[in-house]
Amino acid sequence: MAGEEGSPGAMSTDQRNNQQPVADPGLEPYVERYSDADPAAGRRVYHQILTLFGLVPVLAVAFVVLYFAVPRDMVVKFGPLHANALHIALGATAGFAILFIGLGSIHWAKQVMGDHEIAEERHPANSSDEDRAEMARVWKQGAEESGLRRRKLIGFAAAGAIGALALPAVVSLADLGPKPGKGMRRATIERTIWAEGTRLVNDVTYAPIKASEMEIGQLVNAEPETIKDLHDADFQREKAKSAIIIVRMDPDSIKIPDSRKDWQVGGILSYSKICTHVGCPISLWEQQTHHLLCPCHQSTFDLGDSGVVVFGPAARSLPQLPITVDKDGYLVARSDFTVPVGPSYFERDSRHDYKKGDN
Repeated sequence: MAGEEGSPGAMSTDQRNNQQPVADPGLEPYVERYSDADPAAGRRVYHQILTLFGLVPVLAVAFVVLYFAVPRDMVVKFGPLHANALHIALGATAGFAILFIGLGSIHWAKQVMGDHEIAEERHPANSSDEDRAEMARVWKQGAEESGLRRRKLIGFAAAGAIGALALPAVVSLADLGPKPGKGMRRATIERTIWAEGTRLVNDVTYAPIKASEMEIGQLVNAEPETIKDLHDADFQREKAKSAIIIVRMDPDSIKIPDSRKDWQVGGILSYSKICTHVGCPISLWEQQTHHLLCPCHQSTFDLGDSGVVVFGPAARSLPQLPITVDKDGYLVARSDFTVPVGPSYFERDSRHDYKKGDN
């Protein structure tokens, strides 16, 4: 039983402590810091901290200078290895700036801030009013012991060092791409390489498409013939914007607004392949209903009625490409799309896009 002699409950505190590997470890004897014991050493530490923080703005300015001064195609060789010189320069300046802030902060905490040991019992995770009041007191005491009242330059140097790091970050934003103003949007995302006389070709074989060879109910994935002349990023960018689908429907079963009578050839119409919701490529074709379904979020467009949205989250009609035929009977574009292709965005004004019943 708990009260009997020899049971754990009957053992004294000294007896229990004696059974532990270390009966009472306690705290090691306090040794005064050299920076406190020797005023000259304290001054050296003070100057070292200021130097570490002071180097950060210099490195931040160097980052900006190197960003514009070092050619982007310059290479540094390390024996059989090589690396981009600009990347090395920016990484070194930004990396050392962050390192010096860390070293200065650690040096400040270890050699200048208050140096006394504290031990306390573990307590529950929730905080009482007394705990919060004690926290406020400790915070105030810590602020007093930070040494900033006597050595205010450390605070200013630390704030300046951290603030200076914002400069490289702001400059680096230029690498995100050109400023997306109205003129830039008109020259990029609001235009494609479709132009008058450009042939519609199969998106895999690049074979031109003859109107007479298309059957009612058929859908063809296509691109502009001029896409073959592009390479690398230009090719991928224009392919993503210019992708189209071509469908042939019975002219008696579809609605063609008066303003688009010459946008089609005997029931052959062409629409952007890019969903106006979030830009997914679509080609799920229901021949009987003339509906084109986006598999991602189920936006559904009626290609037999100007590409209007009949279901789903898309907010505007699927852009239609005006087409005709050339002297050899091949399908060609009359012009670029009359409205931007792809998803809407917050600057995008869709109020003047063509709508159901456009005429």
